[in-house]
Amino acid sequence: MELKTLTYIVVGATFALYILIALMSRAGSTGEFYIAGKSVPPLANGMATAADWMSAASFISMAGLIAFSGYDASVYLMGWTGGYVLLALFIAPYLRKFGKFTVPEFIGERYYSKTAKIVAVICLIFVSFTYVAGQMRGVGIVFSRFLEVDVSIGLLIGMGVVFIYAVLGGMKGITYTQVAQYCVLIFAYTVPAIFIAIQVTNNPIPQLAFGGQIEGSTSHLLTTLDELVTSLGFNQYTTGVKSKIDIFCITLALMVGTAGLPHVIVRFFTVPSVKDARTSAGYALLFIAILYTTAPAVGSMARYNLINTVQPGEVGMEAGNLKYIDRPDWMMRWEKTGLVEFQDKNNDGRIQFYNDQNPNYIEQALEYGWQGNELNVDRDIMVLANPEIAGLPNWVIALVAAGGIAAALSTAAGLLLVISSSISHDIIKGVVIPNISEKSELMAGRIAAAIAIIIAGYLGFDPPGWVAEVVAFAFGLAAASLFPAIFLGIFSTRVNKYGAISGMIAGLVFTCGYIEYFKGLFLKFLGSPWGENIASNWLFGISPEGIGVIGMILNFCVALLVSHVTSRPPREVVDLIEKIRMP
Repeated sequence: MELKTLTYIVVGATFALYILIALMSRAGSTGEFYIAGKSVPPLANGMATAADWMSAASFISMAGLIAFSGYDASVYLMGWTGGYVLLALFIAPYLRKFGKFTVPEFIGERYYSKTAKIVAVICLIFVSFTYVAGQMRGVGIVFSRFLEVDVSIGLLIGMGVVFIYAVLGGMKGITYTQVAQYCVLIFAYTVPAIFIAIQVTNNPIPQLAFGGQIEGSTSHLLTTLDELVTSLGFNQYTTGVKSKIDIFCITLALMVGTAGLPHVIVRFFTVPSVKDARTSAGYALLFIAILYTTAPAVGSMARYNLINTVQPGEVGMEAGNLKYIDRPDWMMRWEKTGLVEFQDKNNDGRIQFYNDQNPNYIEQALEYGWQGNELNVDRDIMVLANPEIAGLPNWVIALVAAGGIAAALSTAAGLLLVISSSISHDIIKGVVIPNISEKSELMAGRIAAAIAIIIAGYLGFDPPGWVAEVVAFAFGLAAASLFPAIFLGIFSTRVNKYGAISGMIAGLVFTCGYIEYFKGLFLKFLGSPWGENIASNWLFGISPEGIGVIGMILNFCVALLVSHVTSRPPREVVDLIEKIRMP
């Protein structure tokens, strides 16, 4: 069967499944809309949490970063998995015992202040919309290639599907939809990995193939990959170029950001008890580990197959002896999306793929008539293109498309629901109209979700970076704004509303300003960033992806200092803290 037809069938079948589940699980009350009625079993919640967590950044972009950055991309593996341990131990059980609907509601009640709640909502909106921009880019990439439609059409389709199961189903519909999406995305991720592992190393277990020998050779995969990339002028695959402080800060920002992400935290409000919250966190970590331990193998084998497919030839080969090589079919298909670009600059019929920023290759260019690197591959396509590069069957390629869409939509739905619940429950009910009826509040939540979907679709048209890079910014913002307020709210009886509000504002403004200065994240419509994004300009050598750690430290310091010089929290707040900390 033709790939396009097969993809329509597979993706259409998964969409039908998601919508059917949403309609069958439609929320009938605010409790079901916000936290699924606190009735989700731990195993199901673990799968839903894993799907909510493993976004387009995990499914589509992380292995692409590993493919091109090698060792340096390990920060994503360490940060995004380690953060769950932090979340399970220090955050989830206590917030579940608190027993309300949203993170801003906890902050508002713990810090006895509507202002604190409003500031928390603002922080949440910044974090969530930054995060969702990456998800919508993922949706656009998948649709533009596999359904052969324009990116704008693909985004509209994705927005429509999310609208149905997020706006109608609420958290109850999203939860059981995400259980199905986890099954789809993990199957779609591991099946091609197994195929390619057998093809490259004759070992069906990707985690072992990662350190195995190449089939028919005595050389190991990583050793061969090191030789290939360095021969093309790129940095050694197994050696990093990032500074130690930047690696430390990015890893810590991703870990702490995990424990401060509202759409992840709210998942632990949906289970019946505190014990179930801990159990579901353990299940989630197990389900997440399946993909995260597979990703290094997927990334390394994707880079190996890419280089071998385009056949760059040996460095120093005389120009007169260069062999004419046609572009592979997979390249020509992906060129239509604009995410792969090939330009035969010297008209020799070959694909010159090398690092033309390397001084040695500049000399080669002058000597052999090369005019620069001729191939540009968007790293976000590597997981999606990997089966095509490896020549796998069409049904595997269609399955990967369905998995990529499932990953992007599952997280987008969770984020959009968090945004809508914060607006309808925390702002409209909690501040503006305290006496609003449950029916009216539910309608307000659905309207807010619909508006959030429209804004998310707009952000997906032109996000300011790769999927994983944009998501890393969201984690930094969460680490700098919400995490300190939540952590201190649980473990400190001295921090008061003045400290919490000042800390959140300081952390958010500093981190947003730094990212904006170097990346033009929020005001990209004004043109290029004000500051050149080069390491020599970074504060303490810390990149925008890791600056959330400095924002977090600033937040902690401001919160503690301001609280120290102002009045203590009232006795009832101290009693609340002691109650949620009681085993």
